[in-house]
Amino acid sequence: MKLHQKPFPTVITLAFILNTLFTVTQARIYNKCALARRLYRMGMPFHELDDWMCLVEGESSFNTKAINPSNVDGSVDWGLFQINDRYWCKPADGRPSTNSCRLPCRLLLSDDIRFSVACAKYIRRIQGFSAWVAWNNRCQGYKPSVRHCFVHSGPYLS
Repeated sequence: MKLHQKPFPTVITLAFILNTLFTVTQARIYNKCALARRLYRMGMPFHELDDWMCLVEGESSFNTKAINPSNVDGSVDWGLFQINDRYWCKPADGRPSTNSCRLPCRLLLSDDIRFSVACAKYIRRIQGFSAWVAWNNRCQGYKPSVRHCFVHSGPYLS
């Protein structure tokens, strides 16, 4: 008995897999005002938004999928806030980590930024904004304001 290979379903399956992989790996790149409003709705204090926006712009250029694997100690920085896997999250490859935020690093690449925001707020509470290189290099002193992002709805409305 001769087996027939059915190329059509295989092509559909392959297309589905490739589409799924493309969708999963696509980055969400926020614009500054959209992210500022989102962070405010998520409980970031209004008076800290300028610092957070400056930090995120310098660390990840507002990209949820940003990864920096070039730290001299072999650690990797993940997501919008470039959270380091030596201290804050658990890398999938088993490298040692303190994992103080108690989460896998891959969650920091999600377009659902709740995990990244919660961990970033924890880091801020423990170490302050100076925990981030970009904030130290770009954001101490004058920072562009995000107040204009709230002009139409007011800073205290969603």
